[in-house]
Amino acid sequence: MHNLICITCGTQYSSSLQECVICKEERQYVNPNGQEWTTLEDMVESGTYSNQFIYDQEGLVSVTTEPKFGIGQTAYIVEHNGFRLLWDCIAYLDKNTINQIAAEGGIDAIALSHPHYYTTQVEWAGTFNCPIYIHEDDKEWVQRQSERIVFWSGEAKTLSDGLTLYRLGGHFSGGAVLHWQNQEGVLLTGDIIQVVADTDWVSFMYSYPNLIPLPPEKVKQIAEKVMPLKFDELYNAFHKKVSRNANRAVQRSAQRYIAAIQGEWFNT
Repeated sequence: MHNLICITCGTQYSSSLQECVICKEERQYVNPNGQEWTTLEDMVESGTYSNQFIYDQEGLVSVTTEPKFGIGQTAYIVEHNGFRLLWDCIAYLDKNTINQIAAEGGIDAIALSHPHYYTTQVEWAGTFNCPIYIHEDDKEWVQRQSERIVFWSGEAKTLSDGLTLYRLGGHFSGGAVLHWQNQEGVLLTGDIIQVVADTDWVSFMYSYPNLIPLPPEKVKQIAEKVMPLKFDELYNAFHKKVSRNANRAVQRSAQRYIAAIQGEWFNT
C-alpha cells in the first residue's frame, strides 16, 4: 500500500487515517470540501506536476512545485564548502527532480523549520541516502517515522561548517531557522519569521491561515535570539526575501509588532 498524502497540507502518512491530524490543528485548516488524499505515485503518474528550479545566488537553489500543491511552499538547496543541505521539503519528487539534483551533487542532509513542511521528507531522505534533522520539541508531529530522522535538542545545531540551525519556537515549539554563513550571511526562516508584502519588513504568527498572533514576549525572544547572527538577506518559505539589512528588518519589525499588539502604536 502506498503512503497517503493530504492534498490540503501535503503531509505524508505511514498509515490510513480518516482525517489529517496536521490540518485539524488550529495552525492549519481542514479543507472545507472534506478530507482528500493522494499518493506520490499518483501525483507522478498524473503528469500534472513538475518542480521548478531557480538559481537564486551562488550556493542557493530554490525548488517549487507547479501547479501549486498543498501549502505551496518552496524548498531550498544550500551548498557551503561542498556540503549540500535541503532546507524544508516539498511533497512532489519525480525522476527529473532526482536526476537534476543528483547531477549537481545530491543532498547530504535535510533540515526542517516546522511540521507543515515535513511532507514526503522520508521519500527524499531515502532517495538521497541522507539524514533528516528535526527539533525534538516537534517530535509529536512526525507522521511517518524513519531511522533517518535525527531529533536534535537545545537551541542550536551545527550541521556543517557555515550551516547552523537555531530553535526560535513561536509558530511551533521546535520552530527552527537556518543560518548560512556565506559572505554577507543569509537566514532561511520557513514560516518562523515571515516576509510580508512590504519586503523591508517581516512578521510572526502562531497561525497564518487563521490569523492567530504570537504573544509579544515570544516575538521579543525570537528577535533577541537572531540579533547576534550576521545576515544581510532573509528568505521565507514562499520565495520571498528581505534583500538587504535583514537582521535590522527583523529587529524593527519585532518592535512594531509588539507596539501594535500592546496598543501602543496606533488607535482605531
